[in-house]
Amino acid sequence: MSSNSHAIDSLPIWAWAAPLAATLLLVAKFTGLAPASSTPVLVLAAVLLGAAVFASVHHAEVVALRVGEPFGSILLAIAVTVIEVALIVSIMLSAKDGSDVLARDTVFATVMMVFNGIIGLCLTLGGARHHEQSFQTNAAAVALSVIGTLAVIALILPNYTLAAPGPVYSSAQLIFVGIVSIILYGVFLFVQTVRHRDYFLGETEISDIADDHGLVPSMRITWISLALLALALVAVVLLAKTLSPSLERAVAAAGLPKAFVGVVIAAVVLLPEGMAAVRAARANRLQTSLNLALGSAMATIGLTIPVVSVVALMLGQRLTLGLAPAEMVLLILTLFISTVTLATGRTTILQGAVHLVIFAVFLFLAA
Repeated sequence: MSSNSHAIDSLPIWAWAAPLAATLLLVAKFTGLAPASSTPVLVLAAVLLGAAVFASVHHAEVVALRVGEPFGSILLAIAVTVIEVALIVSIMLSAKDGSDVLARDTVFATVMMVFNGIIGLCLTLGGARHHEQSFQTNAAAVALSVIGTLAVIALILPNYTLAAPGPVYSSAQLIFVGIVSIILYGVFLFVQTVRHRDYFLGETEISDIADDHGLVPSMRITWISLALLALALVAVVLLAKTLSPSLERAVAAAGLPKAFVGVVIAAVVLLPEGMAAVRAARANRLQTSLNLALGSAMATIGLTIPVVSVVALMLGQRLTLGLAPAEMVLLILTLFISTVTLATGRTTILQGAVHLVIFAVFLFLAA
């Protein structure tokens, strides 16, 4: 720890109160003290679910400050993906109509929200405040190549395979795609953390972080945050299973298509990390902002698809992954525009506006 830095030796009350309150509610539910189907309990569970999501991301950020970049961004992405997988699997286990397409809808919504919603907002707000921002093109190129490959294999290719009828993979193909996704994500992590770590560390971010009041969590706070992070993630998993039927009923009651469940899940999961990415962009740390955003998209495809594939195979459920034609067009447009946007290493408010327009089209068609 540098001489001009000092340790963070306390946590906000809400950061430890939210996981503990969520755990107490779950204990009351499983012991029968709180009726799971009553409206007050469901409302409280929804509130505590949101609080637990924010608390988990906060504790992941605390640990990330200790381990440094790019490990911090990786930890945040994995924490968010665990939450997303929990929500998807909880609904899959209910085996209701539409659960076979939930993974596809959620992954697609996450990619669209990351590339067009979060990155678009970051570039717009960052450009408005700092006129022009820079980042490492090597990092963007590496991330885009992996995300593009995974997205096409997972969401487009199933429409054109013949081993199984419909936009689905056969069991053997599903296993192969899951293994390939894990391998490719693992190689990316090796490049990001070992072989080419410098790609993901912009000079502006290094100097800004070093001067950011010298805030570094103490080891005691780091270990407490790590324990609370685990507790918050477990609470999110169990609360998600409790609330999944209510979420589906609420979407149906609003007259929205079933695919909108995936949009809601992606929005809930990405909200805290999206806020962190926007804060980094406004502080002129665009490299950190892009690490957070692109890391989320990559972890979503690279980890979610293999996990839900295993769950589907174990349960003997059909897993529909292929996108509809309109969605494929939006995905290809998003990947193309993202490649153009991140090709020069410098961004302005115009690129952000383009991504936000695509995001608006996505939301309009989804609803």
